[in-house]
Amino acid sequence: MNSAYHRPVPYGSELANATSRQLQGTSPALIIPVGSTEQHGPHLPLDTDTRIATAVARALADQLVPANESKWMVAPAIEYGASGEHEEFSGTVSIGTSALRLLLVEFGRSASRWASRLVFVNGHGGNVEALATAAALLRYEGRDVGWCSCSAENADAHAGHTETSVLLHISPADVWIDERVPGNSAPLGQLMPAMRQGGMAAVSDVGILGDPTTATAEEGARIFAEMVDGCLRRVTRWTPDRNGMLT
Repeated sequence: MNSAYHRPVPYGSELANATSRQLQGTSPALIIPVGSTEQHGPHLPLDTDTRIATAVARALADQLVPANESKWMVAPAIEYGASGEHEEFSGTVSIGTSALRLLLVEFGRSASRWASRLVFVNGHGGNVEALATAAALLRYEGRDVGWCSCSAENADAHAGHTETSVLLHISPADVWIDERVPGNSAPLGQLMPAMRQGGMAAVSDVGILGDPTTATAEEGARIFAEMVDGCLRRVTRWTPDRNGMLT
């Protein structure tokens, strides 16, 4: 017998650090960050959405009380999403809405065999359609699934003040401060027709919607807390709509 296999290994709330044996006989509730790998201007890393979703998910797990007497755990993030609007920019990898929907459905079916509840925490707006249709199907099949987005009031759209501030708070060493430049600050509704035709490049040659030059770590801490508090309220209330979105 390999005694090392049976020795308890601390794993906290991180699913990836647990062993199968440690999870036997438990039914944890699972939080799954859903992000993207896409351009975020010249100053933010490609995994910005994934970083934000993961940080929110971890903070959420720390604050949630046990669900049905089971602890909350954070799964490894789903790092690729529906990012077709950014494909004119190098580094972007989009799997599209259909593939993301299938991934979420199969993830949910498999994880629900041992997890009591699933919450997808979304960091990218382009993932919403896939999340809504996948969660609706999973709930129709009888699985306890919901999702919420990392949202903040008056947020700009992409790689601007909001996301840059949050990254300065959670991951400051990975922000290229001197590369920040203002992007297109027109209302998103005005930009959508052009974006549907030509993607992000049609409305911003630097891939930014908003102004990252005004971002600060202090503002990022405030915005991040708002994102966490919003998800915490929704998960605690647990009133998913017909598409599984927590309200």
